Amino acid sequence: MPLSRSRLLLAVLITASAAGLAPAPASASRVPADRPYGNSRLQRRLEELVHAPGGPPGAVAVLRRGERTEVVRAGVSEVGTGRRPQATDHMRIASVAKAFSGAVALGLVDQGVLGLDDTIGDRLPALPAAWGAVTLRQLLNHTSGLPDFSAAPAFRETLLADPHHRFDSRHLLDFVADQPLNFPPGTAYQYSNSDNIAVALMAEAASGHRYEELLHTLVDQPLGLRETTLPQGFELPEPYLHGYAVQPPAPPEDVSTLIGASGVWASGGIVSTPDDLGTFMGAYAGGRLIAPAVHAQQLTFVDGASEPAGPGRNEAGLAIFRYTTRCGTVYGHTGNTPGYTQLAVGTPDGSRSLTFSITTQVNQSGNPQLLGQLRDVQEDFVCSLLQD
Repeated sequence: MPLSRSRLLLAVLITASAAGLAPAPASASRVPADRPYGNSRLQRRLEELVHAPGGPPGAVAVLRRGERTEVVRAGVSEVGTGRRPQATDHMRIASVAKAFSGAVALGLVDQGVLGLDDTIGDRLPALPAAWGAVTLRQLLNHTSGLPDFSAAPAFRETLLADPHHRFDSRHLLDFVADQPLNFPPGTAYQYSNSDNIAVALMAEAASGHRYEELLHTLVDQPLGLRETTLPQGFELPEPYLHGYAVQPPAPPEDVSTLIGASGVWASGGIVSTPDDLGTFMGAYAGGRLIAPAVHAQQLTFVDGASEPAGPGRNEAGLAIFRYTTRCGTVYGHTGNTPGYTQLAVGTPDGSRSLTFSITTQVNQSGNPQLLGQLRDVQEDFVCSLLQD
């Protein structure tokens, strides 16, 4: 029987309590929808993941090495159709959206509009005074101590009562405004969805422009990202990768539009395609959107894993993670949300990028064994990106 809405949402809320919900010309790197499968070894690894217990109905990886692009895919984009995943299919990128809010904030730092040591008290005086000493730097590397709004009982109750509820994205932190910091700023690492909401609000306060406008002018427009949006609702543009809840022996249940994006906003609401996402991550990892001095600040790392953990050893920079694998180092971000799990990375020089997208949610709290297999497969793809 299909999973009940309440059971699906309960899984969402459990996940929230665990961690939270180049520029080479863009036209030169566009991926035709009919590119071949490519590397048989990688193809086999992806097929193994799709056929694993609880595995995703579909998966697609796009590897870019300079002007050369390879697409590897397995399974289907929609159960029952036989249609294969495409690099031009839309999808929820989940917490990889935090890299986009990081790009906006660091772009403003580069312009002198924001400073990494600007505080919540300076830029957002309406927020609780107890949070006032938290800096932009600490928000970006998750050492702020801000309580996670997505774990707040009132937020959960609202979502459970109406999964398509239209939240006021700029007031998501109100759900935890009565709570103190979890620890003194800068003394510990704790991944929190609240951090990137505050980042976007600081960007708006400093610039006088809405976050959506900043995203367009500082990121989408310079990189030619034509299929990357930040919606408020629950619908996805066609064509899209359908996301599924997979809990055998029940058949996969389509959860692509289970919840809207307004409740995650700058922390996880972006919809993109593997094609656009690879363009972004190559530029972002390579520091092409900001000056070298700002990029050097971004690449100051502390111990801390993304959510879910990416391949190899994870360390947290400013809205970017360093993944140290057996084959070398890449920079990027991961994400998970109902129906989707994402990895997007680029090489330090930005010349190569990988997007790795699967159509079910995988994380440590929900399916740790599958996460271990996923990270192992991702590492093989990173090795191919770096060595081939």
